[in-house]
Amino acid sequence: MEQLQERIAKDLLSIRAVFFRPNEPFTWASGIKSPVYCDNRLTLTAPAVRSDVENGLAELIRTHFPDAEVLMGTSTAGIAHAAITGHILGLPMGYVRSGAKDHGRQNQIEGRLEPGQRVVVVEDLISTAGSVIEVVRVLREAGAEVLGVVSIFTYGMKKGLERLAAEQVTNYSLTNFDCIAEVAAREGYIQLEDIKRLLAFRDNPSDESWIGGTL
Repeated sequence: MEQLQERIAKDLLSIRAVFFRPNEPFTWASGIKSPVYCDNRLTLTAPAVRSDVENGLAELIRTHFPDAEVLMGTSTAGIAHAAITGHILGLPMGYVRSGAKDHGRQNQIEGRLEPGQRVVVVEDLISTAGSVIEVVRVLREAGAEVLGVVSIFTYGMKKGLERLAAEQVTNYSLTNFDCIAEVAAREGYIQLEDIKRLLAFRDNPSDESWIGGTL
């Protein structure tokens, strides 16, 4: 597993899917200011990295959720990954909208899902876990048995971990914030002493003392 985590970390860094910007921090939808941003959509336009990612997600599902019957992607970032991974595994897939459509059949879940089916949610990254938990709730309300979540990257934030635990949701990620930071330092993307600052942000996002630092 450690080899897979490092390989995916190197992949994401090599295509510049991970950005370090402490002087002009990124603002997430949750309002958190972050010195790091991970854009996993870029994996779709890098065939070699995409292959590593989708085969890695398939392996996570084979290992941890062998009884999966359907894959459901999060909208919109998880849709393509669910489709490709579903193709590799020979499983049906669908996705969950952020809200029900206001036209047609007014679906929020796209694709066929039967009550009682065992579902794995495919997400691109997890920070505070709010969006993926909403997807899990929608699927459970529809009668699905949600086995868990697989994702490309997790920040490992306390708030996210607590939310997942409260909803009894298990997530397995291909790589994580700690691994990304270590590999970035080793490969020369950041300095070794920067790891401590990055992990301090991860452990306490409300403390913005890292802003204006140098990475």
